[in-house]
Amino acid sequence: MALSVLADRHNATFKSHKSNAAVAEARLGYGGAKLILAKPGSYMNTSGGPVSSLLKFYDLPLSNLIVLHDELDIDAETIRIKQGGGHAGHNGLRDIISACGSNDFTRVRIGIGRPPGRMDTADFVLKDFNSTERKYLPLTLELAADAVEEIVRSGVLEAQNKINPRV
Repeated sequence: MALSVLADRHNATFKSHKSNAAVAEARLGYGGAKLILAKPGSYMNTSGGPVSSLLKFYDLPLSNLIVLHDELDIDAETIRIKQGGGHAGHNGLRDIISACGSNDFTRVRIGIGRPPGRMDTADFVLKDFNSTERKYLPLTLELAADAVEEIVRSGVLEAQNKINPRV
């Protein structure tokens, strides 16, 4: 959803790609950096193949990859930027790391918080947003899109200083 926000900001349209992903290409401002936005057509847990294929197709180093993903360990409506690291049990990240052979990429972590009570984690991440979450979702998606743009413009460290909440 955050990639759709980015695409809309830059008048880009997603089109089917042979890598099993929908891809939109845009520029970050006039003459700015090229953005290749991709939504894997596979399940999240098997997104490594499409990501790896796109990196090869566009001849991009892994260091240029920015993965946007949900994060249980961050409060809902919170965005954090992270460079590298493990998968922390996130099966989509696990598959991307496995398919790309490294964890040396940037992540925009979109907080969803922990499941309430004893709700199963899988059920929690697959459920639809409740009314409170829907209320804040547009702002959260805008912040995630802002994070991507800041990473591209200023680099990871400066983006972290600007976007990550103070603890």
